[in-house]
Amino acid sequence: MAIKETSTPPRSRLISNILLAVSGAFLLVNLFLPNLFGAQVPAVPYSLFIHQVQEGEVSQVSIGQNQIRYQVKTEAGTPEQVFSTTPIFDLELPKLLEAKGVEFAATPPSRNGWFTSLLGWVIPPLIFVAIWQFFLARGANGPQGALSIGKSKAKVYVEGESERITFADVAGVEEAKTELVEIVDFLKTPARYTAIGAKIPKGVLLVGPPGTGKTLLAKAVAGEAGVPFFSISGSEFVELFVGVGSSRVRDLFDQAKKQAPCIVFIDELDAIGRSRSSNGMYGGNDEREQTLNQLLTEMDGFAATDATVIVLAATNRPEVLDQALLRPGRFDRQVLVDRPDLSGRDAILRIHAQKVKLGPDVDLKAIATRTPGFAGADLANLVNEAALLAARNQRLTVAQEDFAEAIERVVAGLEKKSRVLNETEKKIVAYHEVGHALVGALTTGNGRVEKISIVPRGMAALGYTLQLPTEDRFLLNETELRGQIATLLGGRSAEEVIFGSITTGASNDLQRATDLAERMVTTYGMSKVLGPLAYQQGQQAMFLGDSSNPRRMVSEDTAKAIDIEVKEIVETAHESALAILRLNQDLLETIATQLLETEVIEGETLQTLLGKVQSPNQTPVSHEVTV
Repeated sequence: MAIKETSTPPRSRLISNILLAVSGAFLLVNLFLPNLFGAQVPAVPYSLFIHQVQEGEVSQVSIGQNQIRYQVKTEAGTPEQVFSTTPIFDLELPKLLEAKGVEFAATPPSRNGWFTSLLGWVIPPLIFVAIWQFFLARGANGPQGALSIGKSKAKVYVEGESERITFADVAGVEEAKTELVEIVDFLKTPARYTAIGAKIPKGVLLVGPPGTGKTLLAKAVAGEAGVPFFSISGSEFVELFVGVGSSRVRDLFDQAKKQAPCIVFIDELDAIGRSRSSNGMYGGNDEREQTLNQLLTEMDGFAATDATVIVLAATNRPEVLDQALLRPGRFDRQVLVDRPDLSGRDAILRIHAQKVKLGPDVDLKAIATRTPGFAGADLANLVNEAALLAARNQRLTVAQEDFAEAIERVVAGLEKKSRVLNETEKKIVAYHEVGHALVGALTTGNGRVEKISIVPRGMAALGYTLQLPTEDRFLLNETELRGQIATLLGGRSAEEVIFGSITTGASNDLQRATDLAERMVTTYGMSKVLGPLAYQQGQQAMFLGDSSNPRRMVSEDTAKAIDIEVKEIVETAHESALAILRLNQDLLETIATQLLETEVIEGETLQTLLGKVQSPNQTPVSHEVTV
């Protein structure tokens, strides 16, 4: 795709150039006119001038404010020599000249003093106006410098020589692609739809977590449709000057209607589409609201036109958008672009893997299985990290071990080999991580334990236990959630069993366990005391990973009951972890001793060791819930 050039130079650009020329001319005249028409004489140091006066070599002196000119005595018939020097504030100079019999006088004031004063008043305003006009012109969007104060900054893409992105370059979002294929088909063959009275949606809103491919889908629509494609970010409508945002919206749709049929893509729509009542006040008059009002009018206002302009927009915060923007007639459809499932991740990896050289041992399906929750951007970064690791290790192709290391870098962070632990701390970390692994091997809902390491990673992790699911899960029951909490408390429990005391290393585990237990009580209704009630308010940032748990307004007795239930769940899980580790204390010490020697245990060796774990045969009750 290439950017189409449509704008022309405005009259203000010409005015700016004229003002710059006039200012420059005045400045040149003021600075260089005296030098052009005045006599040029050699300049000497002031000390030489004083020396010549004292030696009696000077006959005449003309003292000016900025320059001293003097004539040196010469022999008869020899042309006189005139020199100049820069004056220094010296009250003794007249006395010295008079004592040496030198004829001296002051230089009369310049005749063009009024002209210089006039320039001092005229030049600065002219320069200021010229610079102002220059920067206004520089802010233009058009390639030839159109004035941008009220102009749209949208880029207009048409068929060109740049890289063309199509739906073949997008994977993992098949449902969203199906919706957008219909939009493209309508733009190519509108008669097939209009013949039976169908109307294509005016607006399609792409919603989903960051990195799932919303903008990439819009680029694919541009590549497939073969019609002009206007691309702009929501933040580009926002400007310091009042009324600029709404003016840019009008200009954008005016340009789009002239080139209809076409597509307008607005990225990060929430920058201008935020609900007008979100701050608790109605009828505001700020710049963002005026921009939103203009957008509402252009999309479905009274003066509707037959021009085929389809608006695509993307956001990861649909919950904050104004309801008037989301109603049918404006954004008729909301297309979810969610994180891909197993088959989607496999397809995305195959697209990005085409750009790197893979080794014969690479299994993309296995990599897709080990990366649940990864978005398209995460997978692209994963492939790139694996390629960088292969190049760093002087390999010609990317191996499976490079992808395994890349997954750990993305999930747990970089290795901190420079962070050296003393022997006591290293031993505590080893037992802590083995405790997680042993409890996780017996409880459900945690996935398979793939690796135990006491090599520090990331900002705070002194060791880690890597658990990866063997399949995509969308439902978890109460038993599995309690198992996750027990696994989180396995490290702290191992410290209690072996050392009889605890350390600060379990702080993050405790935080996550408590949050999960609170969601079980307040969100999932897994409490026999409180019953199937939700005490948590609706999640605010549904796609931005906000894990906060704001409670509704509840009575003091209810809040106390919630705290008691949360504590009971966590304590029960803690006792379960202690029971498992006490039963398998010999195995705990065996694995920890081996981990201290090798620092990492994984693969078949780890699975063989974990296969020896004995269960205390606890059978908690299971209830299916949505998570």
